[in-house]
Amino acid sequence: MTHDVLVLGAGLAGLSCARDLARAGADVLVLEARERVGGRVEQIELPDGRRVQLGGELTGPFQHAYLRLAEELGLTLEPSYVGDPGERTTMLHEGVRRGDWLTAAERAAAERVEREFCALARTVDPDDPWAHPRAARLDRVSLGDWLRAQDAPPAVVRERALFHLGLAAGGVERTSLLAELRKASAGGATGFYDEEAWEGLRVAEGSATVALRMAAELEGRVRLEAPVARVDVATAGCVVTLASGERLRATAVVCALPVGPLRAVEVRGVSDARLRSLHRQRHALAAKAVATYRTSVWSASGANGLAYGEGTIGSTWPQGSGVLSMLVAPERLALLLAAPDDVALRADLAAELLALYGEAAGTPDALLVRRWATDPWTLGYVTHWRPGDVMAVGPRHGTHEPPFYVCGSDQWVAGYMEGAVRTGRAAAVAALGERAAAAGAGA
Repeated sequence: MTHDVLVLGAGLAGLSCARDLARAGADVLVLEARERVGGRVEQIELPDGRRVQLGGELTGPFQHAYLRLAEELGLTLEPSYVGDPGERTTMLHEGVRRGDWLTAAERAAAERVEREFCALARTVDPDDPWAHPRAARLDRVSLGDWLRAQDAPPAVVRERALFHLGLAAGGVERTSLLAELRKASAGGATGFYDEEAWEGLRVAEGSATVALRMAAELEGRVRLEAPVARVDVATAGCVVTLASGERLRATAVVCALPVGPLRAVEVRGVSDARLRSLHRQRHALAAKAVATYRTSVWSASGANGLAYGEGTIGSTWPQGSGVLSMLVAPERLALLLAAPDDVALRADLAAELLALYGEAAGTPDALLVRRWATDPWTLGYVTHWRPGDVMAVGPRHGTHEPPFYVCGSDQWVAGYMEGAVRTGRAAAVAALGERAAAAGAGA
């Protein structure tokens, strides 16, 4: 049997692509290595019925592909943590600070540098950053070096470094300026990182429910525990070989695998230039943790639950009532992985929560840890662009070589669930267009 399309990976990208293909009448089969769908979105349900997101969870008003999909699936969007009352918290090596820890002069300098950054970001086309006349130069420079070149005071550089620890996408000294400009431009170039634009909304039913509802629509078209070992691509037909040795045939293949696991898949029949581009991409190796409480204990100290820190925990933010999300950045991952056991790890994290938000925060009802960096089917969490990476990956990023198509958060500007859905649906459009052209040629 030959399928029209084989989709590799049942994350948001693969599922959104397969859903559109199936709705257009294509014979599509999704192959997923895990025993579940969702990829980097995953949830569990607490005994009291609250759903806890262990992976991606936030979206924003400019992220139209994801928002449109959520609406099609009958899901509800609600405001995220961004508008919650209270002060932000910062855990510096010198101690915990509530509210703004910069001096008035440092804050003024930070705002000046941010305006300069936004002005430069508006000169970068997020869909074609390589066309910028200074693209190579901007890509060689790290964000940290650029900040210092703009005479940003050390405290301002430190504040941006704290933010990048919190985002778990690579530190300011190891992040391409061009990549950051591209990302800011995609979000409207209204700030270094406009939290309302990027994280102002969430799906009330849980972000993983997006994947679960798509999988339900694709009943019978998703095959779990089917890791791919090899892909042979040819215009006369494609063959996908599973780790078990089974061979599946299709007219086209859509690869929605994260870039880390993709390196272990043998791909033949695709140009060397494309494979070099795909293999040059990288992930930030990070982990996510979630603490649950009966109430939002952080509010008792006047905090809003949003924090950035220089310890193991890079950031915290409220996921919902009594649920606090945390990220552990690449630069801190070794501290997490070095814990002798889960008991010791949870004690380490609880001690930092106590320092951030008080005694009640140090005794969560549950403390869940998801090590995305060492998950063999992910090998990372969010996209990371080191200096030189944007130019090395090149303009093939996110493009196709029919009958081989790519999608996934890695194949968009800066990852995110928006990137997964946007590229997944675009890959479906491209594959369907090629299918229609072939049908017309054969008529």
